[in-house]
Amino acid sequence: MRKFKKRLFLFLVPAVVLGLAGCAKPTGKDTSGTITITNVSYDPTREFYVAYNALFEKYYSEKTGKQVEVVQSHGGSGGQARSVIEGAKADVVTLALAHDITLIEKAGLIKPGWIEEFKGNSSPYTSSIVFLVRKGNEKGIKDWDDLIRDGVSVITPDPKSSGGACWNFLAAWYYAENQFEDQEDQMKDFMAKLYNNVTVMDSGARGATTTFVENGQGDVLVAWENEAIMTVEEYPDEYEIVSPSLSILAEPSVAIVDENADKNNTQDLAKEYLDYLYTDEAQRMIGEYGYRPSNQTILKEFSDKFDLNMKLCTIDDFGGWDAVYDKFFVDGGVFDEIYGN
Repeated sequence: MRKFKKRLFLFLVPAVVLGLAGCAKPTGKDTSGTITITNVSYDPTREFYVAYNALFEKYYSEKTGKQVEVVQSHGGSGGQARSVIEGAKADVVTLALAHDITLIEKAGLIKPGWIEEFKGNSSPYTSSIVFLVRKGNEKGIKDWDDLIRDGVSVITPDPKSSGGACWNFLAAWYYAENQFEDQEDQMKDFMAKLYNNVTVMDSGARGATTTFVENGQGDVLVAWENEAIMTVEEYPDEYEIVSPSLSILAEPSVAIVDENADKNNTQDLAKEYLDYLYTDEAQRMIGEYGYRPSNQTILKEFSDKFDLNMKLCTIDDFGGWDAVYDKFFVDGGVFDEIYGN
């Protein structure tokens, strides 16, 4: 069985086994003494957390003599945040962008100041946005302006439900900003042309990868760098990565869901679970799964895997996530304006 088929199977796990309003197995300690915590995460982290959870469970058992089991739930980051707000029993969240965690904070489930609880603005790994094309790159796609050409079919998820899609949109917008020197009418026209070429808009990043890779749709997938890397590693003769001239440093965030962790008596375990992401062993595993380690020394060990010369903007270039959401992604914002047109 192909590796991607296994990844596709994991795409089905949350809906079938874990659910979004709860879990098949309750968090906290069960009758056998095993402590269970739940990590509600976003789409493309499935394979990484399967490996990381096994690593952490082994570490914790050897350190304390106690057994721990980590339950996973995955989906579009925005949808996952809403599921926690609506009652999914997450002890921790590991989502695609800080804004999604801020929404959970505003719902009263996470204490203020969470972004300072862990190193690097509570972002133990980063990523970027690249293009995935079929081997040979028949359409000659090299940069963002190639995505607006007639006859180019683009696959990208929906920024109303997918955190990765928000990063995709912002990277393209920043390119347009540089091309048109802040002339917003021209920038919006560029973005409208790009999204007019989008033929399938899935709810999450993994769904978009499935559409492109498994279903064979589209000429180019605008993708998380780690999704593109994993696909090329699995299908080296079928796909290749194109790094645009400008992209964005995507910073997924992690946090303890304090309300749930306090009720489940898992606060200390949840903190250790997230802290362990910053250890050298976990950071190297992060690199192996196509994410950029936050440890810059370890990141350099993976210089053959990542394009470290790509010019990257950051969310700070847009004034932070609150400003971004108010301008681009609220109902009636810029995305609705250009996509509606």
